[in-house]
Amino acid sequence: MRIVSGKYKGRKFNPPKNLPVRPTTDFAKEGLFNVLRNRIDLENTKILDLFTGTGNMSFEFVSRGASSLKAVDQSRSCLQFIEKVCKEHSISEIHTIKADALKYLRKEEQAFDLIFADPPYVYKESEELVDLCFQKALLKERGYFILEHGKDQNFEKHPNFQFAKKFGNVNFTFFANIEE
Repeated sequence: MRIVSGKYKGRKFNPPKNLPVRPTTDFAKEGLFNVLRNRIDLENTKILDLFTGTGNMSFEFVSRGASSLKAVDQSRSCLQFIEKVCKEHSISEIHTIKADALKYLRKEEQAFDLIFADPPYVYKESEELVDLCFQKALLKERGYFILEHGKDQNFEKHPNFQFAKKFGNVNFTFFANIEE
């Protein structure tokens, strides 16, 4: 796992092999951040990373200027890895939370500039995640909810759908409460 750009560019982290994760590929990550560069200024943003896994995306967001990031995952070993990396590199912007994503969203009251979710591709509640964020107004005006998902899911009919991008086998769907 490596940081592609920003203040931690080029840093490599080696997560333990036994973590229950499927990290976003560098190719997909670079593609996603190229899209984001033209849509949102990541400097001083507040971000929520659901199903954070190794923290791959969390570290990239912070490297590119996010001022605060909540990293939510059910796996204690994933969160321990993230905490270890944060301590080793004096990264203070990432706050880990051990929780089920849906249960966490039901209790969250803070609004975010960007919400990123990378659930397992077999996760059946992806649309519920998106719906809950909009029902609870957890996304600030002009913010995005980005869902990483497999090729078998299509969200084009969702009322908050904006657009979708594909990078190799990785699909990202963007949702927002703004008109494009």
